Amino acid sequence: MPIETLVDNSAVQEAAALLRQGGVLAYPTEAVWGLGCDPFNSRALQRLLLLKQRDPSKGVIIIAASLEQFKPWLTEITPAQQLVLENSWPGPQTWLVKDNGYTPNLIRGKHSKVALRVTNHPWVVALCEAFDGPLVSTSANTSGESPLQTYAEIEKYFGGEVDMILKGTLGGLNRPTRITDLETGEVLRA
Repeated sequence: MPIETLVDNSAVQEAAALLRQGGVLAYPTEAVWGLGCDPFNSRALQRLLLLKQRDPSKGVIIIAASLEQFKPWLTEITPAQQLVLENSWPGPQTWLVKDNGYTPNLIRGKHSKVALRVTNHPWVVALCEAFDGPLVSTSANTSGESPLQTYAEIEKYFGGEVDMILKGTLGGLNRPTRITDLETGEVLRA
């Protein structure tokens, strides 16, 4: 089914415009509601981390609509690693990739690697395409609490704090995506 029949394109365009203006959004992802912003807008990212009460040293995930949107991050991977990415994306797999200096410090946190995922969730694909780039994706919850699962919960906890809630449905996964180190193969979150 084409994305256009699943996604409210006017809402996605509005959300992308808010991202370009430094906004913070709540939106549905594969398993839980997420909070997101432009990864290169430090004020938006600081605001997002404050909303979550998240330690900046932990870093956050960046999601994209396609491997192409991650090209600037992938300049130092091997052909074999490129193949691993191509074979696992799009989908619920987050990879830790060695930072080549392109990633803002607040994205990486204290780490030398950046967490990247190409999503197959139609709303998020449409949002990344409308924004014309990847965005921050972190679970919509305060640190240490369970991720929020419903629109009503998002509205209750973050409705007055985010610039927009992109209304949509979760992708059907029952847990957050797997996180694996691309270089070592170590699974950090199963």
